[in-house]
Amino acid sequence: MRASSVCRRSAGMVCALLLAGTSLTGCDRWSGSGAAVSGPAPASTHPSGYGSVFLGRGECSSFGTTSFTEVSCNSERAAARVIARYDGSVADGPSCPATTDFLLHISGPSSAEGGDAVVPPGYACMRKLEPPHPGDPGGGGGPRTIVGDCVYGSGRGQVRETACDGTGAERPQYRVTSAVTARSQCPTATELYVDLGGTRPVGCARPV
Repeated sequence: MRASSVCRRSAGMVCALLLAGTSLTGCDRWSGSGAAVSGPAPASTHPSGYGSVFLGRGECSSFGTTSFTEVSCNSERAAARVIARYDGSVADGPSCPATTDFLLHISGPSSAEGGDAVVPPGYACMRKLEPPHPGDPGGGGGPRTIVGDCVYGSGRGQVRETACDGTGAERPQYRVTSAVTARSQCPTATELYVDLGGTRPVGCARPV
């Protein structure tokens, strides 16, 4: 998990260090940016022989509890599509697209079907084929905190993401209303600054 610095606006402008984590389905949440929720360990993935790259962009996977299998997108087992795919580790690689629903770690090196190819370690950014989409703004999930998402204070100077409609386990306390390059650009009603990463790294959050 990555530490995300945020600041609560007050008379003394007291800053806190918030922990950005993930709410995983496999690796359903990843702290590429912003504050989020921690969850179970990453699920492993295994080659199935579809396509020239295992879980390449545009390919689909089934859902599982401990592993995810690549399947044809026309299969009734298909549950999510790869919208971005990167080699290497999450910590060193690019962020997933903003509305990614969950992230899969690709285990490797591993021999693909036929024994001729090797699947390098990497990660796939997944979007479910059907709603609900936890990565959408306010959905309470996904690997990134984005504009429209809600968070709550989880104690010890931390915030975590939760669904804005109140269907999550925790009630939302703040909503990220805009993303800017510097705190001085946030609206005057801002009470919490959230580290979002990217080209506009400051999230301006207001009470809900």
